[in-house]
Amino acid sequence: MSSKIREEVMQYISGKYKAVPEYLWKRFPDYAVFRHEDNRKWFSIVMDIPYGKIDRERSGMVDILNIKVSDLLLRDLLLQQDGFYAGYHISRGNWVSIVLDGRVPLETITPLIDTSFKATASSKRANEMRPPKEWLIPSNPKYYDIVHAFDDTDTITWKQGKGMKKDDTVILYVGSPVSAILYKCRVLETDIPFDFHKDGLTITKLMKIKLLKRYDKDAFTFERMKNEFGIFAVRGPRGIPNALSSALKK
Repeated sequence: MSSKIREEVMQYISGKYKAVPEYLWKRFPDYAVFRHEDNRKWFSIVMDIPYGKIDRERSGMVDILNIKVSDLLLRDLLLQQDGFYAGYHISRGNWVSIVLDGRVPLETITPLIDTSFKATASSKRANEMRPPKEWLIPSNPKYYDIVHAFDDTDTITWKQGKGMKKDDTVILYVGSPVSAILYKCRVLETDIPFDFHKDGLTITKLMKIKLLKRYDKDAFTFERMKNEFGIFAVRGPRGIPNALSSALKK
């Protein structure tokens, strides 16, 4: 059995994610599994099943798409809509079955395939797919003259923190005796090999960052960060509270 929307779904998956359908069961020759290339986890399964298996009010055969939804609220909302059912044969793990009989339009299905791909992706792949993020990272004048780092250039290399990627924003906090935020930068390149070991500090990767904005040393002092934005320490890369992010953009 093959429906037009089934073919469109499979073309979307193959086109966007370069995933080749795998037919794993001789007994069910039309069951197509799509996996991640790196961790080999399934993110979509296209099947043809008796309609009565998921809806006792209907008969005949129907094509379905199984996708994973990690957000329990979204899963519950989907199951209240026409054409969505608890995952057939894989009800555990927040799987949902979508009927491919035309009740659910393709433009509704494709974002859910994307959701399933992200929900089953490896941590490395998930990080690659996430939108750009803002980081607050410390810099120690003991190891590098960060105060004058951008005097003659707008681009420098810096220690790469875990999870950072191209197009992320880094806010450089300079430690004592400055104890304030001085720079806002964009990440231009990551995973530059480096080998540094000194006084307990080890650096194995660098990133290239470009200066976007300078801040006066009295604008975002540690005292202000503590009192206004609830930041009581900057010991390593961390996310930025919304209030501080907004203040830095002014």
